[in-house]
Amino acid sequence: MQNSLSRKRSRVFWLAALLAGTAGGQQSPVEASVHFESRLRPWDGFGVNYVESCQTRDYRKTPQDYGGFHTLSPEQRERILDLTFGSDGLKPGLVKMFLDPFHEGMTKPLANGASRFDHETTTKWLRYFVREGLKRTRARGADLQIVTTMYGPPPWTTKQKFMRGRDLDPAEKEEVARYMISWVKYLRDAEKFPVKYVSLHNEGEAFNRWPADGGTAGTPNHDYNMWWPSTQVVDFLRFMRPMMDQEGLQDVGLTPGETSNWEAFGRWYAYFIQTDPVALKNLGLITSHGFGLGLQANNSLGVDVLRLSRPDLHAWATSMSFGKMDVSFVEMVRQNIYASKVNALIPWAYIQTDDWTGGDPNPGTAFWVDGKGHYTVEQGYYLLKQLSRAGQPGMAVADVATSDPNIQAIAFAANGTANPDAFLVFNLSEHASTAVRVRVSGTGAKSFDAYVTGFRKQYDPLGAIPVQNGALECAEPPQAVVTFFAKR
Repeated sequence: MQNSLSRKRSRVFWLAALLAGTAGGQQSPVEASVHFESRLRPWDGFGVNYVESCQTRDYRKTPQDYGGFHTLSPEQRERILDLTFGSDGLKPGLVKMFLDPFHEGMTKPLANGASRFDHETTTKWLRYFVREGLKRTRARGADLQIVTTMYGPPPWTTKQKFMRGRDLDPAEKEEVARYMISWVKYLRDAEKFPVKYVSLHNEGEAFNRWPADGGTAGTPNHDYNMWWPSTQVVDFLRFMRPMMDQEGLQDVGLTPGETSNWEAFGRWYAYFIQTDPVALKNLGLITSHGFGLGLQANNSLGVDVLRLSRPDLHAWATSMSFGKMDVSFVEMVRQNIYASKVNALIPWAYIQTDDWTGGDPNPGTAFWVDGKGHYTVEQGYYLLKQLSRAGQPGMAVADVATSDPNIQAIAFAANGTANPDAFLVFNLSEHASTAVRVRVSGTGAKSFDAYVTGFRKQYDPLGAIPVQNGALECAEPPQAVVTFFAKR
């Protein structure tokens, strides 16, 4: 009872302090609006990504588990899985799984056949994470969609014949396709995972990561890549789709790989796919990593070009940075949703260790594992929780507007699902608390349950906020995000 009373006093004090900062007639509230009846596109959900082998050049000499699960106890792993996939966790709808370059050996096998592939040695903890996550997800009556991305091809399939070679050996292009197909079939047949998409590459547009002649593997801090010119992407879309169909993978979609951001996708790939009828027909999903802020990174030009001919196409951001684990992360998500027009979003490296040569250039994460048997829940987890529980699979992106660039909003309409209408309001200012009046339409809710992260809070409940005369009012602290769930 005392703890409950203490929490209530803390919440009242917190709200009073915020309201005091906006009282005294200083300014009128910022006006915002959420239009649940204006549904912009279907929403497939938020996702998570466990990264295992990502940099080592020789797994036999230097094994790698970047997620660090091998250093934790079974009880610690179970706790992270519950916090992620459980009913009180993030409840993600998507998972990304990497295909590393080691499943077929460092040199070309002498014989063909399924036995030449080893899909288990380098993926133990990745498969464990997904297997246990799927079990928890289905236990609460939901399911996952999995996209698997070829992080890099076997080294002998490149012209350079070493790990992280820049250029595809044209004579091995069908072998690279078989490499991906074998992995998908293993995940579906052996693990019974619901793989929905296979993605051709990881940041394959970044030709500048090698010298002009492609002569080195790059510096040790680089993860796996191969250069994927636009013509190569189009070629794979043309010939790999029939190969997948022949292997019984008709219901697995093919993506054009994952550029660093949406601007790069529009610049390097979209036009070439759109102008090739076979490639366009065979495309199953548009993908990009979604890194960066501003129109130079986030715009929908490439997505729009393809949707002119294929309005059915969905787009997923598949590896977006947690950044500094502050509200700028939520703003990056908002730009991916409203500027780049995505249907889903998966951040980069949901669980991290210090096992990245030179330090991960995107060190924000949800869980930090110290490699000594301990982990911490990071601020990135709570920010993603604010988003993921609001934007559940099957909902729809709803239209929003605000009168102040420091105050932004994201909204998801229930769209016939059992999920409540939900929206987020966040304050990009680092200094000022701001009163906000949010006008809501297209919902029958008379009040919204609110949760906050930021301002020394981590997904803390704020209680029910009433809707009066079609609007609700709240105080937004600096660098904080509040999520509102419609009460039934």
